[in-house]
Formats: sequence, structure tokens, C-alpha cells
Amino acid sequence: MTNGALAGLRVLDLSRILAGPTCTQLLGDLGAEVIKIENPKTGGDDTRAWGPPFVQGADGEPTDLSAYFMCANRNKLSVAVDIATSEGQETIRALAMQCDVLIENFKPGGLAKYGLDADQLLAANPGLVYASISGFGQTGPNAHKPGYDLMAQGYGGIMSLTGDADGLPMKTGVAVADVMCGMYAAVGILAALRHRDQTGEGQHIDIALVDTQVSWLINQGVNYLTTGDVPQRRGNAHPNIVPYQVFATKDGHVIIAVGNDSQFQRFCQFLGVAALADDAQYATNPARLQNRDDLMAVLVPMLGALTTQDIITGLEAVQVPVGPVNTLDQVFGTDQVRARDMIATMPMQGAKEGAVKLIGNPLKFSKTPVTYRHAPPRFGQDTSDVLARLQQKP
Repeated sequence: MTNGALAGLRVLDLSRILAGPTCTQLLGDLGAEVIKIENPKTGGDDTRAWGPPFVQGADGEPTDLSAYFMCANRNKLSVAVDIATSEGQETIRALAMQCDVLIENFKPGGLAKYGLDADQLLAANPGLVYASISGFGQTGPNAHKPGYDLMAQGYGGIMSLTGDADGLPMKTGVAVADVMCGMYAAVGILAALRHRDQTGEGQHIDIALVDTQVSWLINQGVNYLTTGDVPQRRGNAHPNIVPYQVFATKDGHVIIAVGNDSQFQRFCQFLGVAALADDAQYATNPARLQNRDDLMAVLVPMLGALTTQDIITGLEAVQVPVGPVNTLDQVFGTDQVRARDMIATMPMQGAKEGAVKLIGNPLKFSKTPVTYRHAPPRFGQDTSDVLARLQQKP
């Protein structure tokens, strides 16, 4: 029994791919029991086949554990149930009666034909928190359209802001629309559970990839709403702060994030151009923003003549925010990542290496730490145990 903050909660996970699984993995890390329902006709979650790379079994052959699947499916029990059958539907209904949370990402209305939609399950279990993730939400003219991370990034505007000014609109390097939707879903579920605990009332949470994508436009979105001006792509430059971007160096790249005018003065002193900070064109951030191109014409060649480490060492000494652009081998090789336990090594029976490495949970609790209890499961491995324990037929 875990002492996690959500210990004692049971989650029925009918989701797949990334947004829903990200949410339920987080709930599992916090101590909830997560029962992942997978379709026996398809071999389970689609992402099991999204490789290579795959975990190698003891026989040296690839397993059904792709790295993509493992990134969002630890701390879960895999149960194979075909909800297209009457027996499968009855199993899910019976499980839902014993769960606190159900999360699904079928097309809006897709579970109604099986008797597993929010209205029917909430009528049977009024305390259930039922969360539905979809591309565009349960309402609106686009509700019927499928949702994928790339489509959400495009529709929700983030791609129009990402990439070089003269280049193509760019998606982010990871499926961040899915991930952020999963994070919002977890927050919504926790809020609904607090309401349930106070009132006994469950509820239906409707969360959409596109809605969450729009919500995290943050300052760029409010810039537009305030002015009516459509923001343009600026590559790695910041729309409201200068200089705050990536610069090429003599041997690589460096991030410099000058957040206020006093930092800019110290930055200029480091470069040996202290007078630049007193120039009316650059003395304040609004002035630097207005004269960005002229300032870059001065800074870019100066920084390009220095090594990355010289810049980092020099600016850290004068307390100007600066940092490297790490590749992933550098990220996971840093003392900081190790000190913060951001690599989770989990034992796994039947794996060639005997264990798998996953990305750790970033939440650090003083009383109820996250726990890593179950490695990402093989397809259907827990079906008999879970259904027998919850008095269901396997």
C-alpha cells in the first residue's frame, strides 16, 4: 500500500496514445491505482507499436513495450477488455462502480452506444468523476472532428508563433499539446474529487486538445487580445524582452535572458561596451524592443567571437541569466538531473536488461512522495488478477 497523496483512489483508464495516459500516469505516480483498459483486438494501446526503440525481451526480441508507450504508462495495471461486446461492456460498468475516476478519449458520443457514456455511468455511480478528452470538445461545430497533437498545435495557433521568421511554421519537438491537455485533465480531476469529497457529487469533465492549446498561448495570446496585432514568428527571440534568445557562439550556442535594465547594464559591461547601456536607444526594455534589429547587429558578432563556456562563466559571475542548449545526452548526464531524481530506473521481469529507465516525476513532496510501483505493463498482463480481485470474470 502506497502512502502517496492519492492512495486509495482507483482510476479506470479507457484512454490511449498520450494526453489521457499522461494524465493517468501522473495520478498513478501520486498513489492512485490505475486500471488501464486495452483492446484485445488491436493488441492494446496504439503506442505499443510506435517504435523502434522497443524494450528487448530476455530472448533478445522486441517486446510490445515501445519507448513511446513507456513514457506515459508506468504505475498502471493492464486489463484486456473488448468493450464492443456485451460481456466487455458489463465488465466496464461493474468496474466503474468501484472506481473514483474514469477517463476516456473516444470521439464525442462514441461510448454512448455501449452504455458507457458519462450520463449513463454517472446515473449508476453518482460519485464518479468522468473525464472526457477529445480534439475539439463535446460541443461546438468541430466536436465531430478527430483530434491529434499536430492538428491541435496548428489550429490552436502555437505553430504560427514557432519557427524562424522566414521559415515554415513549426511544431514543438514533443507532443506538447497532448501533454498539456493531460496536465489540465489531472488538475480538473483533482478539483472534481475535492468537490465530490465535500458533496458526494461526481461530475463530467469535458477537456479538449484545442482548448488547452489556446489556453497556453499565454502572453502571446493576450498580446493579440490587447492590441489586435497578430504576433509573428521570431525564432528563438522573445516578443516582449530584448535580448532574450539563443545566440550563436564561436563553438556552439548559448541562451541569454536579460530580464531587466540592470541586467542589461551588467551584460554590456561583460562585453566591454558599457556605454551601450546608457544609449537612449537601448537603455530600457521598450527602447531595446523598438530597436531590436540595430541592437542585434551589435551583439551577434560580439557573442559569435566568444566560446559558449566563456560567455556562461562571464555572465554567471555578474548575475546575468545565461545557460547552455543541451542535447539529451548532456541533459541526462548532468549532476542536476541526477540530484533531482529525474531518471527513474524500474525493475522489469522478462526484459533483457532487467530494468527500464524512465523520466522521473518532477513533483517533490515533503510528506507524500511520488512512488514508482509498477513498470509499464505488458499488454493484458493484469487481466486475471484485477478482475478476480474486483470480482469480475476474466
